[in-house]
Amino acid sequence: INTISLRPSFSVAAVMDEQALLGLNPNADARYRQRAMAYFEQLKESQDAWEVCAEALAKGIYNDDHVKFFCFQVLEHQIKYRHAGLSAVQQQLIRETLMKWLQCQLMNSQPEKPFIRNKAAQVFALTFVMEYVTLWPKFFFDILSLVGLNPHGVDIYLRTLMAIDAEVVDRDILHSPETRRNTLIKDTMREQCIPNLVESWFQILQAYQQSHPELTCQCLEVVGAYVSWIDLNLIANDRFVNLLLSHMSVEELREEACDCLFEIVNKGMDPVDKTKLVESLCQVLQSAGFFNVEQEEDVDFLAKFSRLVNGMGQSLVLSWTKLVKAGNVKVAADTLQAVEAKVPLLLQLLVHEDDDISANIVGFCYDYLHVLKQLPQLTDQQKANIEAIMLAVMKKLTYDDEYNFENEGEDEAMFVEYRKQLKMLLDRLAQVSPELLLEAVRRVFTNTMQNWQTALFMEVEVAIRLLYMLGEALPASHGAHFSGDTAKTSALQDMMRTLVSCGVSGYQHTSVSLEFFETVVRYDKFFIVEPQHIPNVLMAFLDQRGLRHSSPKVRSRVAYLFSRFVKTLQRNLAPIWFADLVFNHLEHFY
Repeated sequence: INTISLRPSFSVAAVMDEQALLGLNPNADARYRQRAMAYFEQLKESQDAWEVCAEALAKGIYNDDHVKFFCFQVLEHQIKYRHAGLSAVQQQLIRETLMKWLQCQLMNSQPEKPFIRNKAAQVFALTFVMEYVTLWPKFFFDILSLVGLNPHGVDIYLRTLMAIDAEVVDRDILHSPETRRNTLIKDTMREQCIPNLVESWFQILQAYQQSHPELTCQCLEVVGAYVSWIDLNLIANDRFVNLLLSHMSVEELREEACDCLFEIVNKGMDPVDKTKLVESLCQVLQSAGFFNVEQEEDVDFLAKFSRLVNGMGQSLVLSWTKLVKAGNVKVAADTLQAVEAKVPLLLQLLVHEDDDISANIVGFCYDYLHVLKQLPQLTDQQKANIEAIMLAVMKKLTYDDEYNFENEGEDEAMFVEYRKQLKMLLDRLAQVSPELLLEAVRRVFTNTMQNWQTALFMEVEVAIRLLYMLGEALPASHGAHFSGDTAKTSALQDMMRTLVSCGVSGYQHTSVSLEFFETVVRYDKFFIVEPQHIPNVLMAFLDQRGLRHSSPKVRSRVAYLFSRFVKTLQRNLAPIWFADLVFNHLEHFY
């Protein structure tokens, strides 16, 4: 068909089971709800009874939101599961129903509820998937020519585009016929309508950026979704990018504009072109003052901006990798310079007090360290960057005042996950420059242990935690950290000696107590080298610092760690003396 006729009526009279419809109300009693369910099944399975729902929607017969939603559900079932069995007249009826309903939206003073608009968009999208290539090639033309720049119509158009993306692009479909179908749809769209769609997006973004920011945000989301599979030149041009960058300065739009730019930067493309694109974006963002992170107070925007910078950084690293592999030395060197230029901004974001902002840049940081690992020699600036990243990681590993150790909730779980990301960075730092990491940890640890009595709990905990983390960051065969490499062995041995002899095991905080015992057990081989410390550590395990601690969480964990400690060092424990010591201290448990 070429266009959709908007005839005023259908041949079927909209006679619906009013009693059954009462059961659609959430507050209806069970009898009515059962009748509504039975009616739904009847309409789904009937050859033509569902047509009353089409007429109800097209004519706007019902004002009740639940009835409207119900009618769309019935239509959805016909399109999704019975489309092939519908007659040509019935298929035409569905197309006309949707367009008449859409026409009604343009005239309504108030839009439908969001849940109805979303369901309508799903039905539009399903119809598109079934009919675009064969029966309704002018799907977008018909919708755009009808809605123009009417805000209610544009809203449905944009929701429909997102629903189409979910149906055709955004699903990991393993079933091959659907994969082939989706590929055919995308290829046909590229040939027939994508330039027109992109032009409509530009018009919407331009027209509504001040009057309807919510529509502008919706449109930015659409651009971000579609940019992964359409011709990037349609979007990555001066006209479009300048418009997106102007949105970065509008408070209601800038978060969505950030996401949209991120998707553009993430698009797969030639490494030379990608570097040019990223550098041009960075130049504009920097000149507009976006790199002055410390002056920005909106943490939600900064989290989005951090994600964008992360995307730009990772894209540059990927370009560098491809260029090196291709032997393009000159451009690879230029790209590495572009990466290095982003490091000051990376550090500002990594060390930001808001963990979401920091977490969003970890990927770029990790990739940058991987680049440094591959270089034959590091410059002084690169060594300084490594040290700055180390200090940032050490700072961000630290608990804040608000962490609730007694009742760990969602925020605490998120910090634990964030700490795991930081640990990955620490491990990568160890691969790039183990000497620098060892020295940095030693400096922090020694300074903190000298003043542990007056230090805050989070400072003490993170100092011991860093020593613990070195065990994995600087791996040793079967935990033999105290043999082999003299510099490493000496530093670890010094720190362990300090840990078990400075008295920090008595620090009055559960996090410090747990970290102390975890670290002692991680480095249990230390006690084979210096067995004179075993009695003091055993006492810590057995008294109020360990098994008699006031916290059940500490007692439980220490009991497990104690069994591991004893198992490793059983040959180093004098049997009679050890047995007496343990039984004397465990008497009160019986």
